[in-house]
Amino acid sequence: MSAKILDGRKVANLVKEQVQEDVEEWIDRGHRPPFLQVILVGHDPASATYIRAKTKACKKVGIETDTLQLPDTVSDKELKKIIKKYNNDDTVDGILVQLPLPAHLSSHSVIEAIDYRKDVDGFHPMNVGRLAVEEPTMRSCTPAGIMELLNYYSIPTKGQHAVVVGNSSIVGSPMSIMLSRENGANAGKSTTTICHQFTKDLTAHTIVADIIVVAVGQPNIIKGEMVKEGVVVIDVGFNRIADESGDEGYKLVGDCEFETVKEKASWITPVPGGVGPMTVAMLMKNTLLAAKGSIYP
Repeated sequence: MSAKILDGRKVANLVKEQVQEDVEEWIDRGHRPPFLQVILVGHDPASATYIRAKTKACKKVGIETDTLQLPDTVSDKELKKIIKKYNNDDTVDGILVQLPLPAHLSSHSVIEAIDYRKDVDGFHPMNVGRLAVEEPTMRSCTPAGIMELLNYYSIPTKGQHAVVVGNSSIVGSPMSIMLSRENGANAGKSTTTICHQFTKDLTAHTIVADIIVVAVGQPNIIKGEMVKEGVVVIDVGFNRIADESGDEGYKLVGDCEFETVKEKASWITPVPGGVGPMTVAMLMKNTLLAAKGSIYP
């Protein structure tokens, strides 16, 4: 067996095409274009790359955007003052503070300062809480993109055993909630296990999984001998490892040992080209929803 590819680029393009159509319809009805305000603190190259990709995608679907770059010395008070200004600005629909932040700033505190109705990343405690009790909410982009991917490829999760490796508040935790509770066209209502750095004998959990979502930022943590035949593998990892054979001196890999896992999996996401494009596409979708103000009562 060799796994079929879950093509995130293909599905993300379909999502963005639909968002573009919806944005055009929204504007034709007399509304201004949706507007996303991005805040970038410091000069992290990876963060700058992510922001360029996000703002490029915004432009393509008709969403207006602006990026405010702040020095990495900005204080917590100054940053929150800026966020408050955007919270109170009716022309700003979505606010995105690019993570990670410098060590002196608390990500949780900064995220909580954002008006949850403008939290297009879906990280605010209000949005995570509403997700947990199955109320309409701004959904975290990466897990929401994964659910969209599962739906597109008609991969059923109802009654399946899903194992999420990684318990971050950005991916792992909301992913487990969506897998166990959501019930879209095909995705949701699985029996879900969360594993993390303190899990004893990780293989004992992954070897029985029907679906594995791995998001720990550790190359090759999931190997072929750790999964069963026919498993569906979603690899959220995005790691640079040394590779002298390439022009850049590195290559991008996920958290799975792709070559060994794909021989046993039925479906697998590539890295790059799997989950990453879906995350950006769902950000576009969230920004439009924020502009419409249709989620919250």
